[in-house]
Amino acid sequence: MAKKVNVTPLHDRVIVKAAAAEEKTAGGIIIPDTAKEKPQRGVVIAAGPGKKDEPVTVKTGDTVLYGKYAGTEIQIEGDDYLIMRESDILAIV
Repeated sequence: MAKKVNVTPLHDRVIVKAAAAEEKTAGGIIIPDTAKEKPQRGVVIAAGPGKKDEPVTVKTGDTVLYGKYAGTEIQIEGDDYLIMRESDILAIV
């Protein structure tokens, strides 16, 4: 379950907790830290209210897919998160 944070994003911004990077390939090969790719899936922790006449469509707890270089990495209460615009989110899984 998603951890609740005491931060409210503004306008169309969302805070996402990125999923853990893959440790092994489908064939069982262990991936070293230097070769791991940045995850492109995460869980929405908080969402802003949206812009005027354009509410945010994602909600807290949704699992989403986003672009590889989307968002800005932030640290809240010792945990790492991404803050991004809703338009950077590609799909709700």
